Parts: sequence; structure tokens; C-alpha cells
Amino acid sequence: MKSMLIAASLLKFEKQRFGLLAVLFFLALTHFSAGADAGPKVQLDAKKAGPRAVESLTQNAIVRDYRTAWNNMAHALESNSVGPLDGPFTGEAKTWLWQSVMSQQKTGLSRRYVDQNHRVEAVFYAPEGDVIELHDTADFQLQILDSGKVVQEEHVTAHYVVLMTPSADRWLVRHLQSVQQF
Repeated sequence: MKSMLIAASLLKFEKQRFGLLAVLFFLALTHFSAGADAGPKVQLDAKKAGPRAVESLTQNAIVRDYRTAWNNMAHALESNSVGPLDGPFTGEAKTWLWQSVMSQQKTGLSRRYVDQNHRVEAVFYAPEGDVIELHDTADFQLQILDSGKVVQEEHVTAHYVVLMTPSADRWLVRHLQSVQQF
């Protein structure tokens, strides 16, 4: 009889533990899918790239890494921290963004990018596969913050010429320049 009570208690405990794990798993899944939707949206058109065609795996990697770059840049400019710039940026782009964060720190202001949508077109892909030029038409809400409070907000449509180069495990943004139009 005692062993049956112990077995019943263990079974009840396992059911409770399984239910708790299922709830935690659902919450984690909801959190991560909501986070993915909240980040920058990037659409890449590589049909006109040349002289080399952009392979589908390369396209996927560029979209992933460009999205990460904008996400990290937005985080750096909102938090006034250069740390997020270390992964996805190199060269001129990293230097320019680092200087932007330093300038914001001096003024006490920061920027927040909301609802980012990037329509990106690959216009040049080097025969060696060592550089790709992208034209990005970005739409977003830009908020200027002072001590965490929004003091200005505007809808922005901006055009960027972007150079990305591959590294050992990802594509890096080497050059990011705003232009009037393409």
C-alpha cells in the first residue's frame, strides 16, 4: 500500500512538472517569435546582381546578417553603447557608428528605430564573392529621445548604399552611406 501511495505521488509530481515545462516552453516560444517579428524586416532582390549570380544560401546569409546589423545598430544608438557594433560592423561603417554613439553620449540624446522595413537590392556581386553592393530603401519611424523620453518623432524613408564582405562565419557591413536617391 505504501509503495502505491509513493508511486501515485510521484506520478502526480511528474504530471505537474510536465505541465510546468510545457507552460515554460510555450512562453519561451511566444517570446522568441514576438522578438523576431519586432526586429527589422529585410527583403532582398538579387536578380539584377552581377557579374556573378548570388546563390540562395548567400542570399539567406546576407538577409540574416543585414537584419542583425540593423538590429544591433538600433540597439547601440538607443542605449548609447558601442558594444552591439562589435559583431556585424567593420571598417568605415563601424568607425562612423562608433562616432555617432560617442556624439550622442555627449549630448545625452539617443535614437530609436521603430517599424524598420528594408527593401534591399543587390546591384553588384564580385566574381570572387568577396564583396556585395546593396541598395537599401529603408522605411522606419525615427524617435529622438532625451533621458528616455521621446522629444521628436518622424517617419523616414532613407536610401543607403551598403558594402558587405564575408568573414569566417557571417557577412559584415563594411560601408553604410546615406544617399538622396539611387
